[in-house]
Amino acid sequence: MRDRPRVALTLYSKPGCHLCDEMKAVIDRVAAQVPLSLDVQDITSSPELEQRYGLQIPVLRMGVHTIARHRVTEGVLLERLTRERG
Repeated sequence: MRDRPRVALTLYSKPGCHLCDEMKAVIDRVAAQVPLSLDVQDITSSPELEQRYGLQIPVLRMGVHTIARHRVTEGVLLERLTRERG
């Protein structure tokens, strides 16, 4: 049986953001069902990231695709991961 490849996700976030914490918790629960890697980017570490994502965080991306902003449920995230993987 072949292992499914990991899904690489990037979460744009910042410290003290409760919505970011909530989205991270959803991602962690989904990770128990779907092999994935998560790169959490602190937007406060870069003026460019802060300008791009400042009012939109949390933003979850898979490659070039934004798959969630602000809030996401486990069911919606699973569906989006499946759809975006093709």
